[in-house]
Amino acid sequence: MIKKKKTKKVKKPRKTKISKKLENYLKKIDIKHNVLEHKTVYTAIDAAITMKRKFQEVVKNLLVKADKDYFLILLPADQNLDFQKTQKAIEKILGRKIKTIKIPSEKMIEKTFKIKAGALSSFGSLYKLPVLMERKISKIKKAVFPSGSFNHSIEMEVKDFIEQEKAKLALLGTKKKIKKRK
Repeated sequence: MIKKKKTKKVKKPRKTKISKKLENYLKKIDIKHNVLEHKTVYTAIDAAITMKRKFQEVVKNLLVKADKDYFLILLPADQNLDFQKTQKAIEKILGRKIKTIKIPSEKMIEKTFKIKAGALSSFGSLYKLPVLMERKISKIKKAVFPSGSFNHSIEMEVKDFIEQEKAKLALLGTKKKIKKRK
């Protein structure tokens, strides 16, 4: 009797959709947008490459804690957060000096905002968070924003996003060196 070798089943990444909360929010605000489906990605750079977009057109978001206040920071995919610039921008908004600025851990984000790691969308109003956007993003017509899903993004006009989210514009990032991929 010939025994068949058991083949291991390879787990495919689960396709997540945008959250119902975000879906309902987008319907409610009634602003023209496109939900873009793409392969599972974990970074804005990978999203840009996957969707064949310029790095400047794909937005990444970071949650920042300044003393006890949280802010949602939006940067182009090809920029890193500049803590000094960000601190100055937040101090200007708050009208006071801040002592510490940091990026909270994933566990802290999950606990504070009741969302899974990596599931934070760019729509700060969903979390009652002020949004700070890198000024360079405001100079482009359309951008692709994280939806809180690893395989869906939201494309919309930047001016509409800024208006809806009451995003404050500031210089927040520095250009990142990106290695060419083969």
